[in-house]
Amino acid sequence: MPSPLLPITNTSSRHASSFDPVSCLASSPSSAFFLSKDGAAAHGDPMANLLISSPFDDEKAASVRPLLSGASSYASTVTPASAPSGFYQQRRRRSASESSLSSMSDDGRHQSLGREVADAASETFVLTRLSLKLLRCLGVGYRWITRFLALGCYSLLLMPGFVQVGYYYFFSKQVRRGIVYGDLPRNRLDLYLPKNMDGPKPVVAFITGGAWIIGYKAWGSLLGQQLSERDIMVACIDYRNFPQVTIGDMVKDASQGISFVCNHIAEYGGDPNRVYVMGQSAGAHIAACAFLEQAIKDCGEGESTSWSVSQTKAYFGLSGGYNLLELVDHFHRRGLYRSIFLGIMEGEPSLRRYSPDLVAQDPNIRIAVSRLPPIILFHGTADYSIPSDASKNFAETLRRAGVKAESILYEGKTHTDLFLQVRRS
Repeated sequence: MPSPLLPITNTSSRHASSFDPVSCLASSPSSAFFLSKDGAAAHGDPMANLLISSPFDDEKAASVRPLLSGASSYASTVTPASAPSGFYQQRRRRSASESSLSSMSDDGRHQSLGREVADAASETFVLTRLSLKLLRCLGVGYRWITRFLALGCYSLLLMPGFVQVGYYYFFSKQVRRGIVYGDLPRNRLDLYLPKNMDGPKPVVAFITGGAWIIGYKAWGSLLGQQLSERDIMVACIDYRNFPQVTIGDMVKDASQGISFVCNHIAEYGGDPNRVYVMGQSAGAHIAACAFLEQAIKDCGEGESTSWSVSQTKAYFGLSGGYNLLELVDHFHRRGLYRSIFLGIMEGEPSLRRYSPDLVAQDPNIRIAVSRLPPIILFHGTADYSIPSDASKNFAETLRRAGVKAESILYEGKTHTDLFLQVRRS
């Protein structure tokens, strides 16, 4: 029985004798629709009645259904025996067309993803440029930025070593982290214990560097690991940094940490009669200031002190700066600008007060300076962060004041090289 649904094609194909439903479905999918005649319901056609204005019936209103769903329904009623010979070819062409549309959709998605990536990269570039401009307006010039990037690259290269040291720091049973030595949040120290605790161990109280800005007790973890393997206990003392505090509070924190080590290290298996103090870079300067202040207090009348310089066996200074009047211009050229450095040191009038080399030259405190323990200063001749003359001149000043002092210079060693050299030795 012929289907009561007749496809309507362009008006140029109106003759029934030349009408081919399958050809119309394949050749004109955009303009063909199904029309339900009056007799469609009588024949039990399952499709809903669709009326459309057409050349065959101008008096009936129409509602339109897209061809694809109708074509699919029509094709499903055609059996292989009754289908024309070109039917399967038309089906293959339609499948190929659908595949082409799908591939075009995938290409569009890839192009959209590419545009999103390009937009993200563009926004990142803009934000980076604005951030650099903001830092420049705040006084952080290109020297700080380039050195920060260089430090980042350097840290990336050393990442395998950092991971190893970090694992030791957080998971080793020989590390006691965050021991409280004062009332303030940064008044903490890390203690590195030797594996063999069969008796009191010599102790090194270490004050880390960090340009007075980024000092942190964990920076001494590598030193703590190496010395603890040599049966030496290490206490890495933390202290507050700028801009939270200025140099006076940093010295106070360091002095309080040294006091804790001298008076309480026996509770952790250390020998209070063999306490050594070590400082590196800015930490060397802070520790030297703490020693001189404490020596002056030791000679004061009626002033109570929590520790004495006589409780320490020696002081080791690594790559320290001890004459700030000579270093302020050098630091400015290196990127630690004068305004920032003077802010750290509490203004230009305080530069002399916090210059251990100049303080030790004061004849009024010669007796106090002579009470200092033996002092050994290490420095590399290729150190461009702090010139090696800083340690050499300070040692000469201490010797003139009656202190047993010595400066040891390492030929060709830089700021970082010296720390690694001393750690290995």
